[in-house]
Amino acid sequence: MQWDAIILGAGAAGMMAAIEAGRRGRRVLVIDHAKAPGEKIRISGGGRCNFTNLGIAPERFLSQNPRFALSALKRFTQWDFIARMDAAGIKWHEKTLGQLFCDGSAREVVDMLVQDMDRAGVTLWLGCALGEVRRDGVGFVVDTARGPQRATSVVVATGGKSIPKMGATGYGYQVAQAFGLPLVETRPALVPLTFAEQELAWMTPLAGVAAPARVACGRQGFEEAVLFTHRGMSGPAVLQISSYWREGAGIVLDLLPGRDVGAELRAAKAAQGKVALRTVLGRWLPERLARHLEVASGVTGVIAEVSGAALDRVAGLVQDWRLVPVGSEGYRTAEVTLGGVDTAALDGRTMVAKDVPGLYFIGEVVDVTGWLGGYNFQWAWSSGWAAGQVI
Repeated sequence: MQWDAIILGAGAAGMMAAIEAGRRGRRVLVIDHAKAPGEKIRISGGGRCNFTNLGIAPERFLSQNPRFALSALKRFTQWDFIARMDAAGIKWHEKTLGQLFCDGSAREVVDMLVQDMDRAGVTLWLGCALGEVRRDGVGFVVDTARGPQRATSVVVATGGKSIPKMGATGYGYQVAQAFGLPLVETRPALVPLTFAEQELAWMTPLAGVAAPARVACGRQGFEEAVLFTHRGMSGPAVLQISSYWREGAGIVLDLLPGRDVGAELRAAKAAQGKVALRTVLGRWLPERLARHLEVASGVTGVIAEVSGAALDRVAGLVQDWRLVPVGSEGYRTAEVTLGGVDTAALDGRTMVAKDVPGLYFIGEVVDVTGWLGGYNFQWAWSSGWAAGQVI
């Protein structure tokens, strides 16, 4: 069959591109090997879909060229997507740090997109395996389980490698390489960090303990919650810093950011010298964590007997705790994939491959990765919208 555009992938970016192209009167086919569309939308945000963020800005996206995303993000903004949610009657609320979530189920977002595709006359094939994509005259042929399909344009919206149990593969990267497009090395991002056995010996008893903190790697830092696990550390602050961390690098943990712990420990010594260090720390931190820090500091006895120098060491442990992860939990639990199709090979306004007219790459498959908190969905909406204006 002959189509104006075939979109590979029925995720956030693919459905957005299909809606926009369909509304322009284009004959559009969306193909996905999954049994249902928008599966990452459905599970995101604990089932409530963190669909965008009020703080969208180019510096909150990682890429070899962070400014690449600027055109699409400016032309279809978070406010534009919010307007679509409002028009569909989907209630939402703001949580911390500008994160927007559905009041109800993330399925409402999926349903909205599917209904918009249907109204735009888009054809959707689910449970359909994809094969080779190749040139055919001025267009393309896509091999599928339902036979070869021809189109003037092909849009690759197949996502990255994150969460393989949901069917994620490197298919989009293979298509890019087949057409000679360069790739930026891919790696798991927004992912828990793991530690060596010697660290796990004390971390495992802390599994389940969470606390607000600042986690830094180099010049980048995030102030949100951290969570100790049986394999290492997780929580929003750790997921955020994982996108910046590289093997061999250390991270710095500040468990009481913005406070002068040394001064507060001295004040506690003067006011209540007969209590143990863990009791003082336990007023500020979870009890299990306070006990661990007491043991790690080597401070025993009541706080009145602890020297000022020893209290400074404790303060350093609380606010400048240096740890070296050995790895991450990998694509199995990563929320997104860092790297992907090199933006140098793409037109930032249309998302088309500069040297392959008619071939587009959008969403997570591109080397644009947002912070935790709705940024990656906004990139999907914006990049999909941009391609949908021209395919």
